[in-house]
Amino acid sequence: MILEMTTIGLSRLQFAITAMYHWIFVPLTLGLAIIIGIMETKYFFESKKHGNSASAEFWKKTTRFWSRIFAINFAIGVATGIILEFQFGTNWSNYSWFVGDIFGAPLAIEGIFAFFMESTFFAVMYFGWDKVSKKFHLVSTWLTAIGANLSAVWILIANAWMQNPAGMVFNPDTARNEMVNFWEVVFSPVAMNKLLHTSTSGFMLGAVVVIGISAWYLLKRRDVEFAIKSMKIAAVFGLVSALVLAYSGDGSAYLVAKHQPMKLAAMEGLYKGEKRAPLVGIALLNPDKEITNDEDPYLFDISIPGALSLLANRSFDSFVPGIEDIINGGYEVVDENGNVSKALSFEQKRERGKLAVEGLREYQQSLKEGNDSLKAAAYTQLQDNFDYFGYSFLDQPQQSIPPVALTFYAFRIMVILGGYFIFFFIAVLFLTHKERIFSIKEQYKNFIYWIMILSIPLVYVCSQSGWIVAEVGRQPWTIQDLLPVQAAVSAVNPGNIYATLSIFFVLFTVLLVAELKIMFNQIKRGPDNLS
Repeated sequence: MILEMTTIGLSRLQFAITAMYHWIFVPLTLGLAIIIGIMETKYFFESKKHGNSASAEFWKKTTRFWSRIFAINFAIGVATGIILEFQFGTNWSNYSWFVGDIFGAPLAIEGIFAFFMESTFFAVMYFGWDKVSKKFHLVSTWLTAIGANLSAVWILIANAWMQNPAGMVFNPDTARNEMVNFWEVVFSPVAMNKLLHTSTSGFMLGAVVVIGISAWYLLKRRDVEFAIKSMKIAAVFGLVSALVLAYSGDGSAYLVAKHQPMKLAAMEGLYKGEKRAPLVGIALLNPDKEITNDEDPYLFDISIPGALSLLANRSFDSFVPGIEDIINGGYEVVDENGNVSKALSFEQKRERGKLAVEGLREYQQSLKEGNDSLKAAAYTQLQDNFDYFGYSFLDQPQQSIPPVALTFYAFRIMVILGGYFIFFFIAVLFLTHKERIFSIKEQYKNFIYWIMILSIPLVYVCSQSGWIVAEVGRQPWTIQDLLPVQAAVSAVNPGNIYATLSIFFVLFTVLLVAELKIMFNQIKRGPDNLS
C-alpha cells in the first residue's frame, strides 16, 4: 500500500518508521535483561559458595559482556521512544485531545518506570561492579530487568486500549473521553493477552540474539565455554518463551475475532464468511480481488478445513464473517452475555455515527442556550450511538478495510517464523547438551553455526511482522470504531512533516549503523577483553 503524500499519509508514515526503528531496540532489552539476571544469579551463588573461584569469575565475565550489549540497545531505545511519544502531541493532537485523559495515564506510569526505576538501577548494574556489594548489584540487575518489562507493560496497556477501548466514558461537555475505571483499562482481556504475547516475543528475540552471537564465537573457534553456556541458558529461556508465545497467539486470534473481526478477515484474506471456515496456511492473494467483484481471493492456497472457525469461536461449526459480510451486516453475533443479535452493516454504523455526532452538536448547542429538555434528549442520542462515533468520518465502505495484502502476508511470516523458532530452540538444546555439536563433522558444524547467526535477522522480521499485523490490521482506526486516522491527525503542513520525516529517517539510520558498529566491536573484543 502506497501512502499519499498528505498530512494523514505522511503522519502515518512518520509514526510507522519511528515505531519500527524503536522496536528494533526494545525487544532485545526485554529478553536480554532477564538472561543477564539469570547469569548474574549464577555468579552470585557461585561466589557465595566458592568465593572468587574460576567458575564465579567466568559468570561475572559472561554477565558483564552481555550487559554491554544490553546497554548499547537500552540507550538508543530510550532516544527513539521519546521521539515516538512526542509525536502524539505534534502529529496526532486531535487524538491526544480526544483520549488524552485515558491514554496519558499509562504513558505517565511508563515514564516513571523507564526514567526513574529502570534508568537508576541500570546505572548501578552497568557502572556498579566492585563498587557496591554483590547482593545489591544482583538486586539492581533484576530491578533493571523488571523495570524494563514494566515499562513495556504500560505501553502495551495503552496500545491494547486503542484496540478495544474500555473503562471510559465520553464527556460531551469537553468532547473528550474520560477514564472511569482504571483497572478495567489495565486488566482488560485484550491488554493481558497483548502483554503476554508481546513480552514473550521480546524474550524470544533476546534468546535468539544470544544464541546467534554465541554461534559466531564457535564459528571463529574462540571463547567456546562462554558461547556454549550462554547458548544453553538462552535456549531454555527461549523455548519456554516461544511456547508461551504460541499459546498467547491463539488467545490473540480469539480476541481479534471477538473485538476486531475486520482485522481477522484481512489476516485471512477472507471476503465471504462461512461456517467451518478454513485457516489459510500458505496462499498467494489475487491482486484483482475487490469487494465489488466476484474474483477468487487467492491465486492458490493450502488451507486447513474448519480451523479458522475453531480458532475464532472455539467451534468447528461456527460462522466466521468475511470482509463483505462485515460491510453488508446481517449475520448473527453473540455478545459477552450470550445475547444474539444481527450485525449492523457499514451504512447502518455510519448512520448511527452521524446520529452520535449530531447528538453531540445539539448537546453543546443546548448547553449554550440553557435548554435542559433538548440537552437531555441530545445526550441520550449521543450515548445510544457513541459506539459507532468514528464511522461518521468515513465516506465509503472501502475506507473501513485495512490493507489486506500487507496484513495477510505479515501474519503468515510471523506464524511461520514463530513455529521455526520453537524447533530452533529444541535443536540448540539438543546440540549443546553434552556438547553434541562438537561431535558433528566440521563442514556441517559451520553450516549449523551460520543458521544460528542468520536466525538473528529472521527473529527481527518475525517481531516486526507481528507489529504490522497488530497496527496495520486495525486501520483505519486509531481507536477502534471511535476515531479514524483522518480525524486524529494534527493540522500540520505536509511539507513540515516531510522535513521531520526525512530528518528522523536519516537520524535513526545513523543511530542504527552506529549501534551495530559499536556492538560488532564489542563482540569482536569478546568477554575476555572488557575494559
